[in-house]
Amino acid sequence: MSGWPILSLMTFLPAAGALLILAARWSSSGQHAGHDTGVKWIAFIVTLATLALNLVALSQFDAHQPGFQLVERVPWGAGLEYHMGVDQMSMALLLLTNFLMPLCILASWSIEKQVSAYMMLFLALQTLMQGVFAAMDIVLFYVFFEGGLIPMFILIGVWGGKNRVYAAFKFFLYTLIGSVLMLVALILMAIMAKTTSIPEITAFAQQGRSTPGCRMRT
Repeated sequence: MSGWPILSLMTFLPAAGALLILAARWSSSGQHAGHDTGVKWIAFIVTLATLALNLVALSQFDAHQPGFQLVERVPWGAGLEYHMGVDQMSMALLLLTNFLMPLCILASWSIEKQVSAYMMLFLALQTLMQGVFAAMDIVLFYVFFEGGLIPMFILIGVWGGKNRVYAAFKFFLYTLIGSVLMLVALILMAIMAKTTSIPEITAFAQQGRSTPGCRMRT
């Protein structure tokens, strides 16, 4: 475990950037080209800083060591906790996400419609996506996962193509059905394993597979 919460810093830095854009929007007398350009630069710099933090996390990560690393764990009470960490797969997904985000900002540089809202939603989405990949608690994972659907729905519905409204509601419908089924599965796993910790649930499942009584043999 590192001496400082690197995962939390890189996860919530984009959200802080979104709040900075919101503050800049409130302090601005109105929407104008200079303000919109400044907002784009804020979003771009924040995504670059997040990528830099991700590279720092990578330097502290031992790819040859199995299991989760850079673990952060803070109990909340009532069996809930803030539990973050990364393994080889989640670190790769975080790197991919944070590498693509600055490129996405650059690709969106021509956006002229509600630039502040667009960039805030994009940065919020980056925070929520990172949370999905780094969460080690199924409640925390579900909150990040469901939260990420909100900015995606708005981005599609407002800044999408010709059939953006239809696409947004179709996206909402499919994800709603999948989310309900996933919630049921997560609740069942938590009840059976008597924990919401993803590593402990994984260990419980592996123990069940290795128990002789669980095998079908003649």
